[in-house]
Amino acid sequence: MAYLISEIRKITLKNLLLNALGGAILGFGLMEVHSIAHVTEGGALGLTLLMDIWFGFSPAWTSIILNIAFYTFGIKMFGVPFVVYSLVSAGAFSGAYAVCELFPPIYPEIANLPFLAAIIGAIFVGVGVGVCVKAGGAPTGDDALAMSLSKLSKIDIQWMYMITDLFVLALSLTCIPVKNVLCSLVTVTLSGQIIGLIQKIGNRKTA
Repeated sequence: MAYLISEIRKITLKNLLLNALGGAILGFGLMEVHSIAHVTEGGALGLTLLMDIWFGFSPAWTSIILNIAFYTFGIKMFGVPFVVYSLVSAGAFSGAYAVCELFPPIYPEIANLPFLAAIIGAIFVGVGVGVCVKAGGAPTGDDALAMSLSKLSKIDIQWMYMITDLFVLALSLTCIPVKNVLCSLVTVTLSGQIIGLIQKIGNRKTA
């Protein structure tokens, strides 16, 4: 009980709000760019988009199901603040996506511009996920899944991220043109760099 109380005290309103903001940015980007242009992502994000294409399952709901499964799989590896922040960001992501689905796309012509969609989508993904991770959470279960698989397989986590991304992109070839999958590689690479840059904001080098 004492441990739980001490963990709960680490949760801050600032980080809760940042995770809500990051999740909403991500949900907006995936609905208004990626899903329209059929430019997918790797990992759990890409899997939710594929399930939308294959079965018509909205990422607003599949993201919640996948997140619960992935977080349950690796829950022992995370502290209470991470779990709370992740639930907030995941909820904001699903909420933003669901709201965007209620209205016509802002720029439907982007469906004919997959490379532009890859770049713009990567910015939304990079900023959205980057803000969440910087604030101690994650809007999808990618982090929990990658960490858990890395621990089980003894494979370094950066390679595990790459493996899951490439696996999902390979599945994308079943329903998405090769050109779009190549654009997806651009999205995965660029969004990862943006996330990394956001993590460096405010960090001070130690002597």
